Amino acid sequence: MKLATTRSVTLIGVKGAVIDIEVHIGGMPGFYMVGLPDVSLHEARERVRAAVLSSHEEWPLQRITVNLSPASLPKKGSQFDLGLAVAILAADGDVPPMATKDVVYVGELALDGRVRPVVGVLAAVLAAAAAGVQRVVVPEANAAEARLVPDVSVLGVRSLAHLLALLRGEPVPDEPELEREDLPQTQWGTADESVDMNEIAGQLEVKRAVEIAAAGRHHLLLNGAPGSGKTMLAARLPGLLPDLSTRESLEVSSIHSVAGALAADQPLVTRPPLAAPHHSASMAAVVGGGGRTIRPGSASIAHRGVLFLDEAPEFRAGVLDSLREPLESGSVVIARVEATASLPARFQLVLAANPCKCGYHGSVERDCTCPPDTVRRYGNKISEPVRDRIDMHLPVQLPNLATLEEDLAGAEPTKVIAERVAEARERARVRLAGSQWQVNGDVPGPALRRHFPVPAAVADRAQRFVTKGALTARGATRVLGVAWTIADLEGHDHPTIADVGEAIGLRLGRLP
Repeated sequence: MKLATTRSVTLIGVKGAVIDIEVHIGGMPGFYMVGLPDVSLHEARERVRAAVLSSHEEWPLQRITVNLSPASLPKKGSQFDLGLAVAILAADGDVPPMATKDVVYVGELALDGRVRPVVGVLAAVLAAAAAGVQRVVVPEANAAEARLVPDVSVLGVRSLAHLLALLRGEPVPDEPELEREDLPQTQWGTADESVDMNEIAGQLEVKRAVEIAAAGRHHLLLNGAPGSGKTMLAARLPGLLPDLSTRESLEVSSIHSVAGALAADQPLVTRPPLAAPHHSASMAAVVGGGGRTIRPGSASIAHRGVLFLDEAPEFRAGVLDSLREPLESGSVVIARVEATASLPARFQLVLAANPCKCGYHGSVERDCTCPPDTVRRYGNKISEPVRDRIDMHLPVQLPNLATLEEDLAGAEPTKVIAERVAEARERARVRLAGSQWQVNGDVPGPALRRHFPVPAAVADRAQRFVTKGALTARGATRVLGVAWTIADLEGHDHPTIADVGEAIGLRLGRLP
């Protein structure tokens, strides 16, 4: 009986599952694959056959039956090629049996036998490690990414011939490295660390709000005329955030790996990411999904970082409303007929909006050309349920040209503000120790009121605005969360009446 088994990984969303590739050889020539393979896997037989022959190996001239187990899980992608080739050669007796024992193979084969890089290698190796596998074989271009997982031995190979020589203990063929243009490149998901807060003149109240947002991971809506600095402020927010922890780095890097947004020369994401999709982006591009393959969208790329939607009213209403679930739960659940995936999406949302279509409603600098009904409809494009989940609503005024130079001279740099943010986060971390939350913005309303109550006189100030109808119950709870962050920045043990008053002003857009 000619039978062999290797292992690979299938990705469902950003999670991996180890798959057994069972190969049986015998009978009339043919190739049959079972176990819910997709189209790219059915095409694997042509890639694998050409790669085997190009590597000067013999292709079995008998019936080849491949079973992908467990059969109930859908299998997608070209990362099974390498494991499939090894299993076929092992079943035919051309590879030592020990080569297939407790090893996971991930990689796509080119027709000439080269092993091409694939997306999701980090997620695949994490899944292998969780399944108890300690050895993995990956494309050489993905080796640095795979080695981020501790306690796993990683072998990077350039070609099938290279791998077979290592498995047989033969001399390794002299082959060129894969050229740089063949590697997956980062296109989005990183913040520009060269920008600095001291490049923004004036806007002291809004910069204070951005600092509070960074300290507590609070959501922010910036509303103002074109040229008021909304985009500049949002672009500098990630620079105020502390570095990701080791666990967070692996989590974020795994998501970026599946999305194909991980830089080959810097596979570990250590800084909070920034995702800024264009307002023409589809719902699948923003929250994730797609066709048969579930891929993370901008909301997951921004996990542990910032999701910035510039010109927010220009986004489709359905796209904005689809963010309501991740704003509450920190994840997006994508359901398809074949599989359901939960994508991490605990991001900090920043929306920038003009007050009207022309952008100058309420401005003293220029006259607005929009009819009142148009102004109302434009403002309503961001629905009330979405607005209610945003902690701070800030008007951003056009800067006064006469004071721009003077304001720039006294502007604080990002480094100074980031130090205050780090100190505030440390106070919150100590207070939240032993809970599942890390920052004030993560604490849900019931837990905030039950476990972190504030003095009655302080809470009553927020409650009065609920009674008057200026705040919803959710809005009042978010005011208390922001007040805790302000207290952390000011070094207070509990929010004071002044802290709550500032938080209410930030919520209602009534800056001093």
